[in-house]
Amino acid sequence: MSYQVLARKLRPADFASLVGQDHIVRALQHGLDSGRLHHAYLFTGTRGVGKTTIARILAKCLNCEAGVSASPCGECSVCREVQENRFVDLIEVDAASRTRVDDTRELLDNAQYLPTRGRFKIYLIDEVHMLSASSFNALLKTLEEPPEHVKFLLATTDPKKVPITVLSRCLQFQLKNIAQEKIAAHLAEAMTDEGIEFEAEALEIIAKAARGSMRDALSVTDQAIAFGQGRLTGHDVAELLGAVGSDEVAAVLDAIESGDPQAVVRISAELAERAADFEATLAEVLQALHGIAVAKALGQADGRAALSAEAVQLYYQIALTGYRDMRVGPDPKTVFEMTLLRMLAFAPDAATAQSVPPAPTSAGQAPDAKPEPSEPAPQAPAPRRSARAPTPPSPPSTPSQPDDRPAALAAQWLDWFKRLDLSGPSRAIAEHSVLIAQDGSCYRLRLDEDHQALFSGERNPEIEQALAAALGQPAEVRIEKGVLAAESPAKHRERLKAEKQAAARHQLEQDQVVQSLITEFDGRLVDARHLGSP
Repeated sequence: MSYQVLARKLRPADFASLVGQDHIVRALQHGLDSGRLHHAYLFTGTRGVGKTTIARILAKCLNCEAGVSASPCGECSVCREVQENRFVDLIEVDAASRTRVDDTRELLDNAQYLPTRGRFKIYLIDEVHMLSASSFNALLKTLEEPPEHVKFLLATTDPKKVPITVLSRCLQFQLKNIAQEKIAAHLAEAMTDEGIEFEAEALEIIAKAARGSMRDALSVTDQAIAFGQGRLTGHDVAELLGAVGSDEVAAVLDAIESGDPQAVVRISAELAERAADFEATLAEVLQALHGIAVAKALGQADGRAALSAEAVQLYYQIALTGYRDMRVGPDPKTVFEMTLLRMLAFAPDAATAQSVPPAPTSAGQAPDAKPEPSEPAPQAPAPRRSARAPTPPSPPSTPSQPDDRPAALAAQWLDWFKRLDLSGPSRAIAEHSVLIAQDGSCYRLRLDEDHQALFSGERNPEIEQALAAALGQPAEVRIEKGVLAAESPAKHRERLKAEKQAAARHQLEQDQVVQSLITEFDGRLVDARHLGSP
């Protein structure tokens, strides 16, 4: 006897054998048991989730010699013929190959005749969205008022292409993608019944590669059994699919955590040598970073203590950008390698952040603290400036108001920032910084330590050029990271936005129409948003 592939051999014969479509099964079982039968059913969903299988089971339930019920006997001649796809009153049509209106008319001309053997004549039209517009028009009248002995079972992977006039005449059922855990469990049960030795990791890889399709999972399992000579191992399945296991993902995370570019290049070369799927590999790295982020957010042990929560968020965003670039980059290996190297280039430097001196407090510096080298002396002459350049704030003449200087410098930086022609990371750095000192043409900025991951020394020239253009004279910018003693432009913008939103809420609370609505309908004002610019 010839070999029968698993996807056909293990096709469910009744509703109890279906996996992952409990919501569909429940609705159909209740309808069959109560006799509430519709004349047209439409099953939608991605490939391999059970649309045609459910339609055939439904045909078996309607024509079983034991009577209409949700549990066909499976032993009568009708049940066996439907299972073997040779039941004369089950007419299966592939709409992709019969799109012409003449084919549809020929099909419907036979609908008026009574079934040959069964209780109902059932038309199963697969991929119904492929029918032409004329074919749909020819189908409409019969679909709306078919003979009592006719049932239509339609299946499609793209319901958006089905005319609304057809959708409105059908009872619609949306099949879900099957969860990976359910696919793996079903495969484990099937392999046990088939007497095939397997590893749990192999089934997990297959279930993940199937992307919710049970048929795809069974097809890949057939291929993996042949590849592994009757055994399913994680290594063989990963090699067959070009997938990566937990060890490879852990190696990538180790290289990122240790900041080792040589390890990154080596891992990339090893993956390329065994023809790994770099897009799938990057997806696995994203999944791993997501798991680490969740563990850190919940205060659980994740084994990556060296990675801060901020670093994990930054790495995830970089990896997500790289994943999007996979299809537009020169080749997947280059994009994958550049994504990991970008993580290393923008890795937060915790040691540098900790070494930044704290901002001076209102009480002044300690008596033994050395003055900052770039702090201008009170007697230093003011530098010559262009007529276009605004005059920078002068240092306070008396030490009686020590808090005025940070606020004045911050206000000056806010005025300059509005004129800076910057974008991207450079603008983000400038927006989250404040001016803390000026010495001639040298301007010292302090970047908020909560956004230190944005900082890179390569961005200094861009900020210098923008500041020089705004002031009309050469400018040298030095950036350090630490706690801000004044309001940055970003904080200023957020404060103004919050104030406008609070004012909008207050205005709504005082509005008579709003108050009458709240009183009449026993409601409450949940939120208010200012629609103007912040």
